[in-house]
Amino acid sequence: MPNLSAFPPEFLWGASSAGHQIEGGNVASDFWEMEHASGTVFAEPSGDACDGYHRWREDVGLLAGIGLNAYRFSLEWSRVEPEEGRFSRAAIDHYRRVVEGCHERGVTPVVTLQHITVPRWFRRSGWWTGPEAAARFARFTEAVLPIVSEGVGHVCTINEPNFAAMLEHDLAPARAAGGAPAAPGPAVTEAFITAHRRAVEVLRSVPGLACGWTVCVVDHQPVEGAEEAAAAWARPRQDVFLEAAKGDDFVGVQVYTRELIGPHGPLPVPEGAETTQIGWEYYPEAIGGAVRHAATVTGGTPILVTENGVATADDTRRAEYLTRALRALKAAMDDGADVRGYFHWSLLDNFEWLLGYRPTFGLIAVDRATFGRTVKPSAHVYGAIARSGRLPGP
Repeated sequence: MPNLSAFPPEFLWGASSAGHQIEGGNVASDFWEMEHASGTVFAEPSGDACDGYHRWREDVGLLAGIGLNAYRFSLEWSRVEPEEGRFSRAAIDHYRRVVEGCHERGVTPVVTLQHITVPRWFRRSGWWTGPEAAARFARFTEAVLPIVSEGVGHVCTINEPNFAAMLEHDLAPARAAGGAPAAPGPAVTEAFITAHRRAVEVLRSVPGLACGWTVCVVDHQPVEGAEEAAAAWARPRQDVFLEAAKGDDFVGVQVYTRELIGPHGPLPVPEGAETTQIGWEYYPEAIGGAVRHAATVTGGTPILVTENGVATADDTRRAEYLTRALRALKAAMDDGADVRGYFHWSLLDNFEWLLGYRPTFGLIAVDRATFGRTVKPSAHVYGAIARSGRLPGP
């Protein structure tokens, strides 16, 4: 019989971050430009963020001190290639030092090549639907091989292409008030898939390097009689991206909540349900449904849960969320899902895109004036589970 409380000894226990959201001063990126544009839809600019570009040693040290053994971080494309075809040796060396620094602290690095933001020149050249987008991303992937060719076991090519496609709806003021974004269109979906596959081809030149991408997966739960409607809703928004992971070494599943689906689409959060700082239902068990769904759609591609967490100012609710989510994840694993690791979003309270710094997902609080880091009690709850590899008793 499986041990219902023990995770595999080789399981990756980590936390995630993203360059633009923590590093600060990402002036060559498309988001920096949009954050400062007249009539911007951003609540505030990213600015210095968490000063993570300079304080990464402290952050990796704090992660290790919590008891975690893995750190997922992203390369900021606009730092590495601020102008098309001109690569920064200094930026490549910086990210290589982060990889080495992880190993010095007993932490396994998991690297994401592209996390939402792109260089300004790439957006101006047509973004991901530009005629040379896949070739340009492959060229960037080749340029950063020195970062990932030694000491990195897992590389995520593109972070949440399905979310990135739908986020475009909210970035233009003329569209921001237009209701829920439409599903990604076939052209942008195919553009992301093509770019991902070109990057994987480049990464395959590194022996033993596991390659995949990450997908935002909502636990879609149909009400009675709405099963076909739920499948139709999920397919263009997430399932086509999961299907593209067939044949990859892993797929990253990023899940935060559930969504009830009726015959005509999503239903409101149930009346009286607890909600998070950004209005999502507080539902830790969503991870179980999302992982089972991803395992089915991908045909059993190994899974890393590359993001899971909750936006709340009440850290006791974060500790509860973590424990319940990990219990649901273990149940999915006991049912046969091949899950190799769990990464909490996020390591730090950081810049949350259009919402600025108000939502707090982090295991570690960041003082907005001094950048001082404070480890939250929930981090120690998570760390105790990670150190033992076991869930607490019922």
